[in-house]
Amino acid sequence: MASSSGSKAEFIVGGKYKLVRKIGSGSFGDIYLAINITNGEEVAVKLESQKARHPQLLYESKLYKILQGGVGIPHIRWYGQEKDYNVLVMDLLGPSLEDLFNFCSRRFTMKTVLMLADQMISRIEYVHTKNFIHRDIKPDNFLMGIGRHCNKLFLIDFGLAKKYRDNRTRQHIPYREDKNLTGTARYASINAHLGIEQRLNPSVNYLLQAATNKQKYEKISEKKMSTPVEVLCKGFPAEFAMYLNYCRGLRFEEAPDYMYLRQLFRILFRTLNHQYDYTFDWTMLKQKAAQQAASSSGQGQQAQTPTGKQTDKTKSNMKALVTNRSIDVLFKAQFAGSFRCQLLGLFRTGADTRRSEKFREAGARPLTRCPQHFRSGH
Repeated sequence: MASSSGSKAEFIVGGKYKLVRKIGSGSFGDIYLAINITNGEEVAVKLESQKARHPQLLYESKLYKILQGGVGIPHIRWYGQEKDYNVLVMDLLGPSLEDLFNFCSRRFTMKTVLMLADQMISRIEYVHTKNFIHRDIKPDNFLMGIGRHCNKLFLIDFGLAKKYRDNRTRQHIPYREDKNLTGTARYASINAHLGIEQRLNPSVNYLLQAATNKQKYEKISEKKMSTPVEVLCKGFPAEFAMYLNYCRGLRFEEAPDYMYLRQLFRILFRTLNHQYDYTFDWTMLKQKAAQQAASSSGQGQQAQTPTGKQTDKTKSNMKALVTNRSIDVLFKAQFAGSFRCQLLGLFRTGADTRRSEKFREAGARPLTRCPQHFRSGH
């Protein structure tokens, strides 16, 4: 395990990547910001002790190589051993969705949620096309890019990923039970709690207090199973319940219709008259902060927007706000069918739409095809 960042000050890996400072950590080890001494480029470096009880960095590096070239998959620069560590050098990325959710006071507008969902579904689909399932889908493992990739969502941390079908025969892994829980309890699917082999599967989870991990997992599992989709999605546009019902209705070896799921939310996006301009909530907050800073420094005591008007604006946007509960749903759906894509739970808004009503009448499956915080995986 990498310890203090000071002890790594002169640590150079791969012959050219000099560690600068620690920027994250996880069960595997630590993540460092590093600089390519040949061109000054910043990268992320994951260090794992070679004495780790359950080493996973070599496996993860192999997964990244299989996934290389996919949109939203970080590029691997180097993997090898240095001193007492396994080392993975990769693209430096921006903050995770969990970080950004906190930055936005744990509120996302519907526009932001739908733009994210569109990219998330595509990232998971790509992993599945390579015959793997992620098995640890959660907000912390989706990171925004930086620089010219600042609007692109990246999927990271493949240490728990598993092959679900043979490359040549396309044969699916067999159905199995009595499996230990894999991944993060809060975002694990109901079937994962029940010990059923994961394919790609939706879930609804809440973090509950318990004396032991076993009791905690049991409480989380009980809460998920006792919460109907209708209750979970109450007040949401109908597309969200349709999404979850579709995922849970998939058979073990059935491939999800990713295009149908994307279209479900794209149609809702257009119905709500949003523009796909990549203006996320955090983008607006940063712009507002920059404007306020410029205003206060340049004009001193210039009056700001009256509190009353801000309150009115806030009230007018309340129906578009995504609550803590609803954003959790986004990351708690992991395709309950066979291949149950580990997708993402979703959102919450007040208003239902005509399109939603039309879909509801048609049933859950109407079609078959139709701030400076940088880090990498952890």
